[in-house]
Amino acid sequence: MDYSDCSVRIAIDILSVSWNAWLIGEISNGVVRPCDLHRTISVAPKRVLTKQLGELEKMGILEKKVYPVLPLKVEYYLTDAGKELIPILDKLREWGDKYKEEFISKTTDKSEK
Repeated sequence: MDYSDCSVRIAIDILSVSWNAWLIGEISNGVVRPCDLHRTISVAPKRVLTKQLGELEKMGILEKKVYPVLPLKVEYYLTDAGKELIPILDKLREWGDKYKEEFISKTTDKSEK
C-alpha cells in the first residue's frame, strides 16, 4: 500500500484488521502467551489469532520470544511502535464509551425495539 498521501491510514489499517486492536490491548495488559490470548479472545478462531499475531510481528508491532523448553513456550511483547498505539486505542475506547448509547439508538432498527 502507498501511505505517502495519508499516513493516518497506517494506524487505521493496522487497527481495523480482524482482532488486531483486541490483541494489542490484551498484550499491553500483560496477556502475552498465545494460549492465554486464545482463551481471552475465545470468540475468534485460533488460527485467525495465530495468523494475526504473525502479521503484527511482521509489521513490527509485536516481538515474539521463544523459550528453549519443552513444551515450547512463546510470549509476545509490544515493540515501541506497538506501545505507541495504546493511547490511540484508549482514545477510541473513550469515544466509543461516550457515544455508544447514542450511536446504538440511532442505528438500531426501530422494529427491533
